[in-house]
Amino acid sequence: MSAEAQVQRRTASVCAKWTWSVLVLVVVIVVCCAPRTVDAYTNQWAAHIEGGPEVAKQVAADHGFRYLDKILGDWYHMEHRSVSKRSTEPQKKVHTRLLRDNRVLRAEQQRSKSRTKRDYVERHSSPTMQMTFNDEKWPAMWYLNRGNGLDMNVQEAWAEDITGTGIVVTILDDGLEKDHPDLLRNYDPEASYDVNGQDDDPMPRYDAMDSNRHGTRCAGEVAAVANNSNCAVGVAYDASVGGVRMLDGDVTDAVEARSLAFNSQHIHIYSASWGPDDDGKTVDGPGELATRAFIEGITKGREGRGSIFVWASGNGGRDHDNCNCDGYTNSIWTLSISSATENGLVPWYSEACSSTLATTYSSGSNGEKQVVTTDIHHHCTGSHTGTSASAPLAAGICALALEANLRLTWRDMQHIVVRTAKPANLKAPDWVTNGVGRNVSHSFGYGLMDAGAMVKLARRWRTVPEQHKCEVPAPNIGRTIPPKSQITLMLHVKECSGVNFLEHVQAKVSLTAGRRGDLQIQLTSPAGTKSTLLAKRLHDASKAGFNQWPFMSVHTWGERPHGSWKLEIHNEGRYLAELGEWKLVLYGTNTSVEGDELAIGGSKGNVDVDQIQSNVVDTEGDPLGGSQRVDQATHTEVEQTTNEDQTSGACKTTAGNQCLGDSTNCSKAKQQGNGAPQPDVYEILKSISTDLKSLKETHREDLISLKKSLELYRTIVQEISHKLYFIAAFSDQLHKDMEAVVRACTLKEVDSLTLENERLREDMWLEPFGA
Repeated sequence: MSAEAQVQRRTASVCAKWTWSVLVLVVVIVVCCAPRTVDAYTNQWAAHIEGGPEVAKQVAADHGFRYLDKILGDWYHMEHRSVSKRSTEPQKKVHTRLLRDNRVLRAEQQRSKSRTKRDYVERHSSPTMQMTFNDEKWPAMWYLNRGNGLDMNVQEAWAEDITGTGIVVTILDDGLEKDHPDLLRNYDPEASYDVNGQDDDPMPRYDAMDSNRHGTRCAGEVAAVANNSNCAVGVAYDASVGGVRMLDGDVTDAVEARSLAFNSQHIHIYSASWGPDDDGKTVDGPGELATRAFIEGITKGREGRGSIFVWASGNGGRDHDNCNCDGYTNSIWTLSISSATENGLVPWYSEACSSTLATTYSSGSNGEKQVVTTDIHHHCTGSHTGTSASAPLAAGICALALEANLRLTWRDMQHIVVRTAKPANLKAPDWVTNGVGRNVSHSFGYGLMDAGAMVKLARRWRTVPEQHKCEVPAPNIGRTIPPKSQITLMLHVKECSGVNFLEHVQAKVSLTAGRRGDLQIQLTSPAGTKSTLLAKRLHDASKAGFNQWPFMSVHTWGERPHGSWKLEIHNEGRYLAELGEWKLVLYGTNTSVEGDELAIGGSKGNVDVDQIQSNVVDTEGDPLGGSQRVDQATHTEVEQTTNEDQTSGACKTTAGNQCLGDSTNCSKAKQQGNGAPQPDVYEILKSISTDLKSLKETHREDLISLKKSLELYRTIVQEISHKLYFIAAFSDQLHKDMEAVVRACTLKEVDSLTLENERLREDMWLEPFGA
């Protein structure tokens, strides 16, 4: 072969290699950087069909659908063969034909939702501590073996032979590598399903980026086998673990509902480390079907004791996100878990909100250790991160408590977490003491979960009294909030039938705003505990506002509901905002649970983290008994109308109780209970009423004139606000136009500009760069 031919051959070989390298690089860039289609219409439907699965299958066949599975109740999941998998527009013809079928009561074409896994990029961890297990990475598991109050005290539970035996935990995620050597022994096929692939195999889909490793990592934290010389040790290393593959595809309301409701009589705990985008501008939560699945889970799951849903609070700290804008972590039905770094600090990714119940360890900044767990391809990693790593650790600890007492309900578990979490060694500027003497923070909830304390308390725990619910609507609606101002609204709760000791508190708020991220909302309880329901979100420029959004707080747990509540809404922006309506929804018990009878009115203000003690309440003796009775009506999302004059006593309870009497009966009781002569209250009130009517008639015209003036003023303010908005928009556009002109000049595109003469054109180029 000639030298020239050899050169040509080598050149061709090099070119071929470079061509393939470039192609691979392009594919990687396209996969990684391509924008995700959010809220696109899919080819799947959820249909409400009575008569059972056989009728649903026949309906599907009649209309060209492929029957997938039952979602819950009489709702069924089906897929249309001829409809595009993704579309920006709904398929109205298919949808209309389906609805015309008398067997179909309702139908919803499913839309794809954006759901984000809550971990972060790998960094190297630093191992080595004294081994107590022969598992390869046990020395590096600092969050389980540091001791001295610097871990989550799991070894105390293990020492009592509590290791998760008999408890089933399922990871709702992107799949589970069921044949991983450190998971195989504990894998439970009955707790596993592939909703994305419509089969029983939850194995992840492998790709070049290993993008579906998340679920396998979470599973190892819960139930990696101990003492098998392989990888790590799970918190509940004898528990059964399964996986529901549901994030590797279109995540729709039906997909979420099927996952949340999967085999709820077999599975005890569901762990979820994902949610709506943590971008500081999204407000999103479960849809109708997923909400139904949550309700069925807490009312019917585990033979009526309730499924336990553990949720990662979110990784939007860098974008100033607030987890109260995430309808999953903001729910009373989930146990929301935040993160603390190795050094007890608030991680850079952490979101602060009033719905976070407690904390476990996870990753931090550069130089701080991360979480060790199983990885796909039968590997092991020391780089699991974010609140994604925190939630499975919490699920494992809950599994230990559940083994100690299998009768615990979903509410029992939350009560036990509140009472045993440790604020000590966690550093945050907002630690305060609530009205019953418990320490609480927006970053850490009630503190670091303590497995040993939870197991001890669970063993002697008796079921909490039944849950009651009291709704108190506010009379002051339709309030304008001008720019750079705030409003303060008071709501007095005099009687709240069935709720004397608080658990969850919701402020359901409807408001509009020119820029939603400029709003801050705070709620202060009668005992003085202030909860930040919404903090300012710099990236949230939405004009959508909030529509009956249930901002939730756990900071008043155990307090009394009676007295004056204060809602403060701050508008820090330059656009007008307007409060439509709001109401309090108070959840709790009629009688106290141990510890909740503590005196109201503990000290307020910041807490010195070096001084604060555990939130454990002494439960020696016989804790209060009771039976849980929560039916679906307790948690219905259907609003019931109430009158404005019921603001002090409007209520609803799970037991169907009515409000505790009325003011008339109370007045009569007071008269009868005192032997001394009482003034005729009714005559006095009648006289006052007559005087008020007379006064109203006298000044009727003045009042009408004043009302018209106020309406005119309000209209003028709104017009000015709108004009200011358009001026701002015009200013922004003008700024962009000027930038375009400058760019055009810089790029010598002056020919497209209208200039008076050639000399002026030449001057424009000479001046910026020099002659």
